[in-house]
Amino acid sequence: MIARLRGTAVARGTDAIVLDVGGVGYLVQPTRRAAQKARGKGEIVIETYLHVREDVLQLYGFADAEERELFEQLLSVSGVGPKVALAIVSGSTPAELRRAIALDDTARFEAIPGIGRKTAQRVVLELKEKLGDVASVPEQGGRPQLVAREALMELGYSLLEADQALAEIDPELPAEERVRLALRRAA
Repeated sequence: MIARLRGTAVARGTDAIVLDVGGVGYLVQPTRRAAQKARGKGEIVIETYLHVREDVLQLYGFADAEERELFEQLLSVSGVGPKVALAIVSGSTPAELRRAIALDDTARFEAIPGIGRKTAQRVVLELKEKLGDVASVPEQGGRPQLVAREALMELGYSLLEADQALAEIDPELPAEERVRLALRRAA
């Protein structure tokens, strides 16, 4: 198993980087954060996961061990392969994904291209026990946050736009007040 690479990014594609490690170029499919790390000059460290199939060896790259751990947990979910798991891990930070799982927030997963309602529900259901309960996840609004986000999405906001609008508003306020303030700021 190749768990970590330290080297210099010598080539970048739309969905892959080549990391030169001691004269050997490793083709790595990175998460968004790992790809951003590779944009800098000089030596970088990428956590990796080697996926082995009968016809190919594929190396996936992560900005940190927490991303890789979540990726590996996602692979244990029925119907989730490495490409879908990479899309999930690339879509949000590990803390946001763990919070979404703990709060049964399937909408966060459904917003990722290639993930439908059933897959999102399976991810939440199968990983909830493995990742712990809501008490172990930083709150940042909890259920009122989800209610406010759903209300903004009903008004035409995308999931990401709704989350961004609500991020600037006091999480202690009730959901209705959060929506009102978000709409006022957007106007």
